[in-house]
Amino acid sequence: MVEIQPARIPGRWRDGRALHVHTVSSTYVGEDEFGRSRFDTTRSAVGELLYRLKYKGDEGVVADLADTAASFVRSWLPAVDVLLPVPPSRTRAVQPVLVLAAAIADRLGVECCPDCVRRTREVPELKDVFGYDERWQLLEGLHDVLRPRVQGRKVLLFDDLFRSGATMNSITVALYEQGHAADVFAFTLTRTRSKG
Repeated sequence: MVEIQPARIPGRWRDGRALHVHTVSSTYVGEDEFGRSRFDTTRSAVGELLYRLKYKGDEGVVADLADTAASFVRSWLPAVDVLLPVPPSRTRAVQPVLVLAAAIADRLGVECCPDCVRRTREVPELKDVFGYDERWQLLEGLHDVLRPRVQGRKVLLFDDLFRSGATMNSITVALYEQGHAADVFAFTLTRTRSKG
């Protein structure tokens, strides 16, 4: 099991948690030969494993992350019926959120439903949009929910990183209003150290 320091994440869901911060510290060390800023970054244990999966394609870390996540979820939540991953915002050879969602759902013995929430259109990656109101406007009407798959069910909405919560809040509203979910809980592996 990986060391965690769970924290509450605020939002429109009944309850939400992140296992740990993503980065513990990050110090600017200058620019590289292309003029890009460089940082000396220390990540939490969960953050490091997630980084290896997301940016290095290291699928060998999935088991440790999924075991740790499932163990925490079992101790935190009453039974949920279905785990929904947040739709990925960009195309990757390995979609970390989808791979992890399937592994966590398997360990919890619940359905994983990666197609229960779909995007209705393309939007820019929100990590490049810094204002919460601007993010919320981009997210308005962005998600469509398959009502028959979530109606009356307790949903665990899953993402790898919690920044501002705008995307997860938008999906939560859609799950309640369109999908008629009985309850929505939010869960992420990591969170940023400050909202932004």
